[in-house]
Amino acid sequence: MITLTKNDYQSILNHAQKELPNEACGLIAGTIDEQGNKIIKKVYLLTNIDHSNEHFSIDPKEHLEAIKDMRNNKISPLGNWHSHPESPSRPSEEDKRLAYDPGASYMILSLQDRDNPVLNSFKIVNGTSDKEELKITN
Repeated sequence: MITLTKNDYQSILNHAQKELPNEACGLIAGTIDEQGNKIIKKVYLLTNIDHSNEHFSIDPKEHLEAIKDMRNNKISPLGNWHSHPESPSRPSEEDKRLAYDPGASYMILSLQDRDNPVLNSFKIVNGTSDKEELKITN
């Protein structure tokens, strides 16, 4: 399971809406408890240097700064998030192909229905995606 606060969810949603019509992206960081549950402590809102509505590339300089911040705050990288402005909240073939870390969580926010955004989290291993249980807390 992966846990995200309502405030962090709202930050992701706001950033994704602001970046429309392009995909938005960022990183998630936090801790992993004894049962293997991931608790997101910080969400990073980063720049999609591709400026595309079909794919993203995280700004490498911002990526490095986020990793330094994680180290300074003694939290671990847990994965990344990105938006799908025009498609469902599931990994595209490109998302699966580019998923290099089998331990990472890949969160996807669909804005296909602007009035009903959908956020899901996935594990992707060898091109196969499995939905993770995602819990949004207060």
